[in-house]
Parts: sequence; structure tokens; C-alpha cells
Amino acid sequence: MPRSKKTKTKSTDTQNGNGANLGFEQTLWAAADKMRGHMDAAEYKHVTLGLIFLKYISDAFQELYDNLAARQETDYTDPEDRDEYLGENMFWVPKEARWSAIQASAKQPDIGKRIDEAMAAIEKENSRLKGVLPSNYNRPDLDKQRLGELIDLISTIGLGDAENRSKDILGRVYEYFLGQFAEKEGKGGGEFYTPQSVVRLLVEMIQPYKGRIYDPCCGSGGMFVQSEKFVEAHGGRKGDIAIYGQESNPTTRRLCLMNLAIRGIDGNIGDRQADSFTNDLHKDLKADYILANPPFNISDWWNEKLAEDVRWQYGTPPKGNANYAWIQHIIHHLAPNGMAGFVLANGSMSSNQSGEGEIRKALIASDLVDCMIALPGQLFYTTQIPACLWFVARDKSGKPTAGHKSCRNRKGETLFIDARKLGVLIDRTHRELTDEELARIAGTYQAWRGEPGADEYEDVPGFCKSATLEEIASHGYVLTPGRYVGAEELEDDDEPFEEKMERLTKKLYSQFEESAKLEAAIRENLRRLGL
Repeated sequence: MPRSKKTKTKSTDTQNGNGANLGFEQTLWAAADKMRGHMDAAEYKHVTLGLIFLKYISDAFQELYDNLAARQETDYTDPEDRDEYLGENMFWVPKEARWSAIQASAKQPDIGKRIDEAMAAIEKENSRLKGVLPSNYNRPDLDKQRLGELIDLISTIGLGDAENRSKDILGRVYEYFLGQFAEKEGKGGGEFYTPQSVVRLLVEMIQPYKGRIYDPCCGSGGMFVQSEKFVEAHGGRKGDIAIYGQESNPTTRRLCLMNLAIRGIDGNIGDRQADSFTNDLHKDLKADYILANPPFNISDWWNEKLAEDVRWQYGTPPKGNANYAWIQHIIHHLAPNGMAGFVLANGSMSSNQSGEGEIRKALIASDLVDCMIALPGQLFYTTQIPACLWFVARDKSGKPTAGHKSCRNRKGETLFIDARKLGVLIDRTHRELTDEELARIAGTYQAWRGEPGADEYEDVPGFCKSATLEEIASHGYVLTPGRYVGAEELEDDDEPFEEKMERLTKKLYSQFEESAKLEAAIRENLRRLGL
């Protein structure tokens, strides 16, 4: 089950949780989706995102090409010299793969074949993209007229010019489309997409300023993209963080590689798709930060060669549920001062089945659990299973870590935050956390940790509570925030009790009288009908 999942209709100036200002992105999506016809969303996703990627790298190439051509006589530059582009860390696009050639052939019956050849040519000339780009545009069941219309639609947007690239236009389109496809695909969409409000919360909590970031089930790379955004928003540079990831689904892995390439992010996603449990591609990695949204409650993950695995330091996970395998895999890959934040199903906080309770007890006794957050429902497109966030820390002593100054010693304590009442509905079935709510949750955690510049922390009944290991033990090592935060304090309206009771009693009797009149009217109407 999921790794998951979003959409919202607002004016051009309003920011959606997926990081895109909804204007042309929404218009583009509506037009593109209309062309989908009877094609399954999961298939159409690769058709559309592949074309957007092709348009982007071709536009970026063309911009440098025009610049080199303009300087050809004075600087002796050759716009057809492949090395000129490699020197600028840019993809070389052969003539037949350039968007102008694709667009000129959009109405031709062999357009599918031409796109496949263009993708193959780009992969051949750029080793970083080998095996990444989608193909099979020439298959018989892909309507070539609709394909041509989609090409014309994508051609209307200047995705690649310098001004638009600086505004992250293409990244926004790509990310917006990922979210829309996740919704259209339903359950299957959870395999590649995590709602942006959840990703943003994880990143704002962990604050990955500098160091190694790892995601063992990286999907389409949303954790990496948001981490890079965080670094740049706080005055850092791309390259301040080193990215490591792994993905078991080959098509999802390609989405990730395209997503990173579009944003100019270098990352080590392994040389192939692989299962993190049975084929750990980063076996020796010790990461400063780990961000992840593992598939919930996987039942078919076990392999007998995992029986004595070194990662099961706190107990062998049950064969029928991978939740505690993911937790221990993540902890195993944490550096001595590392921090991790990840999404899991709510059952992970309290389950005692098949030894899970004993593993959780061992994790708590080892003082690894830093913070637990209960999330509101309806955040994920692909599951109704309630979810929570785990934050674990190798060292709670407060000494400096990668990119962080020293903070308060929180050994022997865990912060609980109950955010179940937060979030706003963005349509009839989906909810997202607002910017203000994200700031409140992350700010509470930073205050509790004693981060420099943060507010002073204090428990808030119904919302947050700092609990000792002894308190957690008294609750049977259950980590559900509702057990600890208590009930929200109600505001006192200063109305004396006697006066309030008299007022409410009068109101109740008045409602009784109104009810009696209504009942009499209904009976009379029924009598007239002979009933």
C-alpha cells in the first residue's frame, strides 16, 4: 500500500501545497487530461511527463545554441560542438530530437516513431539519461492525433528559457502533474507520490541544511526536491547536501531521475531499481538525514535470507508486515548524530502483534524516538489508512550536528504532537495542511529541541506534550500522541455558572415548545391524508 498523493483550484496568485501557483499549470493539466481519452492514467503519465522533459532539455539546449551562434564570429564558438554543452553541464540534444523538429512533425502519422527515435538518440548521447526516458510512443494503441495535439499544447509554454527556468516553471509543471496523476490513478498513485504538505512538514522539521540525505523508497524524488528547496531558501547552495536514494519500481525510478534532472540536482539513486531489504544499494551509507514515506503495511516483503540480518538490532520484524523493518532499516543507516523523519500507518504506534510491541519497547528504551505526530485524515489520495510521522534521533544530547548548532539536551524525553484536528479540505475527499499549520507544528518541534532563535517550548493541552521515558512506559510503550497530550483547554467565557444554567434551561424549554408545535402540525397533516 501507499506511498501517496493532491489538487486545488485557486486564482493564479494563490499557492497550492504542491508548490505551484495555479494558473497555467492547471490550464495545461485540464487540456492535457482531456486528450487522454480512454488511456489509463498510469500509462498517460509517462507519455505526458516524457514529453515535458523532452521539451525542457531541448529548450535549454536551444538557448545555449542561440548564444553560441551569436558569438560564433567573434569567439569562434561552434553551436554544433557537443563539448560546448557538456562543459556547461547541459544535455546534448541531437538535431532529430530537438523540440522544433518534434513540433514540426506533430501532425505526421509517424510522430510516435519520431519521438521514440528522439528519446533513443538523447539517451545515446547522454550517459546520465541511459535507460531513463520513456519510449514506446509508436505503439498502435496510442492515438497519434491526440499525441500531436499534446505536443502542440506543451509547445505553447516557454518551459526552457532562462527567465522561466529561474522561476522553476518546468519543475512546477512536472510536480503539479505528478500530483494530478497520483489522484487519477487512485491506489496505484501512492507508489510514486507523497502529498507536498507532508513532504514540506518532514523537511521543515528535520531542516537538512548540509550533509547526506537518504530515502530508501524515494518514489519520484519529492523528498530530495523539497530538501534542495529548503537549502536554497535558507541561503545555502545546491551541493550542500549529497543525495542518496533507492527505488524498487523501474518506471517510478525513471520518474525520479527525470525529476532530479529537470531541477539540476545530482543524486545517487543507485545504478538500477532494487528492493531496499534484499538488495540494499547503499549498504555502507550512514546518512545525516533520512526522509521517507515507505509503503504502508507491506505483507509480502520477507525473504528467508533476511532472518539474521544485521539491521534487526531491536528485534526481527514480523514476516507479515514491513513497518518495523522500515524503521530498523532507517535507523541502521543513520549517522551517529543523524536524524530521520518518515511516514507510517497509525498501527505502528500501538501494535503488539508478532513482536512489534517488543521492538517498539526496545526502540524507546534506547531513547531513539524523538517526536511522534498524529496526522489528520484524508491527506493521502491512495489510502484511507490513518497515518503518523515518526522522528528518530541517534543522539538527543543537543550537541551540534550536520548544519545545526547546539540545542537543548532532550535525553530521556519524547515530544508528542496531535495534529489530527488540523488541515483544510481542498475538495470533498482530500485535505492538506496550511502554511500556518506547518509553521506551528515545525515551530513547536524546534522550540522543544531548543533550536537557536526558536520560541520557548511549553506543553499545550490537546496539542503537544513532552513526555519522559517513564511516562511512556506507564502507557505500555504506546506512542499514540492522544494518550499524552490530553484534552484541549476550553476558554472560560466568564459567565457565572448559575446564570449560564438559567439561560440554557430557558433555551431548552423554548426548543421543547417548538418541537411540540412541529409534532402537532405533522400529526394534523397526516390525519388529513388519512394516515
